[in-house]
This record gives sequence, structure tokens and C-alpha cells, in this order.
Amino acid sequence: MATLAFYDPSGNTEVTQSHAPRLSGLDGKRIGFLSNDQWQAYRTLPLIKTLLEEDFPNCEVLPPDTFPQGIGPMAGRKTAKMVKDRGVDAVIIGNAA
Repeated sequence: MATLAFYDPSGNTEVTQSHAPRLSGLDGKRIGFLSNDQWQAYRTLPLIKTLLEEDFPNCEVLPPDTFPQGIGPMAGRKTAKMVKDRGVDAVIIGNAA
């Protein structure tokens, strides 16, 4: 008789590093954007900036073009250093295609 073995194709992922903790609030925080410069990012990210500034007037929201844009540049160490050097407390990453 034949024996069949089944494997879960989703695999098992061990979490070795968790995400950064969430901010308790946006008051007094500096927010940046990292954009892959895809689908309508030139429209959506400025809108998100405006909405954040309206809802959280005591936070500083950097312009979406503050840091290099595009899939390659946004993932580079140089960009990560730029974000750190600007004292950014949180980053919004987008825009998904």
C-alpha cells in the first residue's frame, strides 16, 4: 500500500526580531514617509500628510519626498541612516502597487 505525506505549504516561520513598539501617540513626534513610488503615491502620500497634520497638529510630518523614493533606494542602508539622522519617530511605508 502506498503512503502519502502531506506538508503545509505555508511553512513555519520563526520570529527572530519583532517590529518596533507602537508609539503611544503622535503628539510631538516626527513622521516620515518611505515610498516605493508606485501606484498613485504622488497623490496618496501628500493626502495622508495633510490628514495627519489636520488630526494631529502637534506632530511634524515630513514631506513625502524627504527621503529617496523607489523600491531599491527605500530599502537601502543609506536611506535607513538618513531616516535615523533626521530623528524620525515613525515611518509610513507605501505605496503598494
